[in-house]
Amino acid sequence: MGRKGSAPSIEERPEQRTPRTGDFDYPLPETLIADRPAPRRDASRLLVVDREREQLEDHRFPDLRNFLADGDVLVLNDTRVFPARLLGRKSTGARAEVFLLHPVEEPTGSGPTAGAHAGPEADAAPARWEAIVRPGGKLKPGRRVVVGDSLEIEIEDSIPGGGRVVRLIGDGDPWELIERFGQVPLPPYIRRAGDAADVERYQTVYARHRGSVAAPTAGLHFTRPLLNDLEADGVRLLRITLHVGIGTFRPVDVEDPREHRLQAERYHVDPETAAALNAARQEGRRICAVGTTACRTLESVVGADGRFRSGEGQTDLFIFPPYEFKAVDLLITNFHLPRSSLLMLVTALAGHDLTMRAYRHAVAERYRFYSYGDAMLVV
Repeated sequence: MGRKGSAPSIEERPEQRTPRTGDFDYPLPETLIADRPAPRRDASRLLVVDREREQLEDHRFPDLRNFLADGDVLVLNDTRVFPARLLGRKSTGARAEVFLLHPVEEPTGSGPTAGAHAGPEADAAPARWEAIVRPGGKLKPGRRVVVGDSLEIEIEDSIPGGGRVVRLIGDGDPWELIERFGQVPLPPYIRRAGDAADVERYQTVYARHRGSVAAPTAGLHFTRPLLNDLEADGVRLLRITLHVGIGTFRPVDVEDPREHRLQAERYHVDPETAAALNAARQEGRRICAVGTTACRTLESVVGADGRFRSGEGQTDLFIFPPYEFKAVDLLITNFHLPRSSLLMLVTALAGHDLTMRAYRHAVAERYRFYSYGDAMLVV
């Protein structure tokens, strides 16, 4: 270790040793946490992080067009956030909440499976779910929560970690009931109730396949006109699906990141997308992931030979330094929580020192942070 008060030696720098979770901490004034979205999606700011020049540039999000070239590939996560929060009352009249996470298999195996497909088939009506319930100590197997005149939720089983398996009992299709009675699952650091504006703004304009309990927030900045302009510029838009789970908000609470485990999330990459990615890679064109979710999906489906494979599955890939990226060349991302797995992914691509310098700059320049905040482009 270096002497107290002295600069760390080269061997002690995070990029030269096994990183510690404390290396990814930074001070953030609470006033910079965006409580609501910008007036317009593309009104957000864009901090461009140039790895080759080790420079930072302040821009507006529409300036993204200046940094993507004809032939570049932009990969979007087209998952759709569903209204996962169901509020109701127990038989005693006391308030209760059921937060749906993902569908689970029927006991016989004959019903809908756990996210049977992250593509269109994922929209099959699931009645049985893994969920988080509140108050957890009171909602034991056999209890019911009355959500509305046509929906009750039965607690079927307890699972490790305090979760529950629940069944939706109601008059109608389960998805229709969820859409009718559910509320937008805003992140825990947004300390207000969701409202009508969130229904539209906590969703990308290209969201299609239901299954996420959190938005892939880097995509929230895009408007349809901006996407059209990028295509007119020669940028190829490709879509993959990764359903974002509640684990995206889980802090890394161990000092050695290698001991942290991400919760698995379901993904789907269709054959046409994989073929287009392989063609881009073969032709030397750049691949830009919109968000850490798209980045993790791409890195999960690329082989050691650099070829992308189509299909569906689950990934718990945890990217932190040092990591050799095989799929992604550029990354669009929001500003993430201190000590989070998402921030670690960004540092793995941009480098620890440059990333943390970018975050200090963003704080000093009063960028807006987290889900409804501003964006960063790593080039």
